Amino acid sequence: MSGARVEIDGLGVSYDGARALAGVDLQVEPGQTTAVLGANGAGKSSLAAAIAGVVIPQRGRIRIDGTDVTRWPSHRRSRMGVAYVPEGRGIFPHLTVVDNLRAMLRTAVAPRERSAALDHALEMFPVLGERRRQAAGTLSGGEQQMLSLARVLAAPPRLLIADEMSLGLAPRMVDVVFDALARAKADGVTIVLVEQYVERAIDLADAATLLRHGEVAWSGPFGEALEQVRSGYLT
Repeated sequence: MSGARVEIDGLGVSYDGARALAGVDLQVEPGQTTAVLGANGAGKSSLAAAIAGVVIPQRGRIRIDGTDVTRWPSHRRSRMGVAYVPEGRGIFPHLTVVDNLRAMLRTAVAPRERSAALDHALEMFPVLGERRRQAAGTLSGGEQQMLSLARVLAAPPRLLIADEMSLGLAPRMVDVVFDALARAKADGVTIVLVEQYVERAIDLADAATLLRHGEVAWSGPFGEALEQVRSGYLT
């Protein structure tokens, strides 16, 4: 399955009259990874949620593979191969590790392919296999993040929107998360990556977009992104 193409034009998002995004443009080519960077409150998570369909924008357009999905809810986008890993991990704490994986696979994978997809998820993250019967809510923060990522990578999506996946994780767990993202990229998955570890994000990304106060401050190839960050766009 090839990665999806994303086109965003003039996107505007507000919450109770407070502006989160204003006129944001973004284009991500199939199989490309774009890092979305910016200070706290810059609008990064609002952009991720809007692409995923969790937040419906007030203005602008979102197209995936040329289809206008601006008003589509998240479950409809998921049928196009769009997967969202939110900052809050989005797992079911009272279900076991395996049941969390099965719950996701029921909506994302054909019945005959679910067993293989489950095995694939546990192979990617062996520690989850060791804890397969454990309630997800009793896992460590890093293990919960692994589970959140395993749920969407069990059957690789066409578009992965990852929002602050390394937040609060120990360095070893950050390595695990980025290794998994690198495998997804190698499989051709298009990735929109919101990330606090700027240098790690830029190492993975093909391009970067820097947000400031809900607007695009800079956008360009990854090779120039770190210089722009150090120039003060994240302040």
